[in-house]
Amino acid sequence: MRILLIRHAEPDYTVDSLTPKGRIEAELLSRRMVRYQIRDFYVSPLGRARDTAAYTLEKLHREAEVLPWLAEFRGRCKDPETGESRLPWDLPPRLWSALPGVTDPDRWADAPLFDGSSVKPIWEETKAGAEALMARYSFRKDGPVWRCESNPKDTIALFCHFGISAAFLAWLTDTSPLVLWHRTLSLPSSVTEVVTEERIRGEVSFRITRFGDITHLESAGEKRSTAGLFPECFTGVDSTDPAVNGTLGTEYPY
Repeated sequence: MRILLIRHAEPDYTVDSLTPKGRIEAELLSRRMVRYQIRDFYVSPLGRARDTAAYTLEKLHREAEVLPWLAEFRGRCKDPETGESRLPWDLPPRLWSALPGVTDPDRWADAPLFDGSSVKPIWEETKAGAEALMARYSFRKDGPVWRCESNPKDTIALFCHFGISAAFLAWLTDTSPLVLWHRTLSLPSSVTEVVTEERIRGEVSFRITRFGDITHLESAGEKRSTAGLFPECFTGVDSTDPAVNGTLGTEYPY
């Protein structure tokens, strides 16, 4: 089986949609996606993901099922230094890297920093949603592996967001989402591919074969967007403003 996790194109967070550049990215993405034989499409309920998916769905005359849990990871905690409410991937490195069990997929959400916050409840919601989705294709999580008596040769596509994609990947691969949130970044309109590996019949593991792939942009000469990447310097900038975050970093032509 193959799972395609697609981050929405460059967002306009102020209206939960896409920027003009984002619409170009979504169009280029759709020209790539129509070449895949995709059995099922799923989409986040948020506008920026649905608007990205619309380009592909229109070309294929298909519809996508909205999965509420695919909305961007919404768990928040209080920054102990500033008192601000933060998403777990917005924590400064010195804070998140010092959390007990930070690399443990089973313990990370029990860190004292998350006590009384919405981080662990949303993590539990994410795991439940992921397990329910995989159960549709006969996969059942059993500790560090997944069980499946008849591994389907299907491809499914999920149009969503970086934070929830990383959380979903973490649950599939028994990785701490904190590590993926802080050490990786899938850029706008990028495609991440996960496939099953079945060394022992009925015992499946998921392997990431592409992460944040943007060849559809590079081949068209379209610049990458840095949305989601923190600026190099916050001087005079409200770095908590999602409309600002990621817009001041280095520009890369490809």
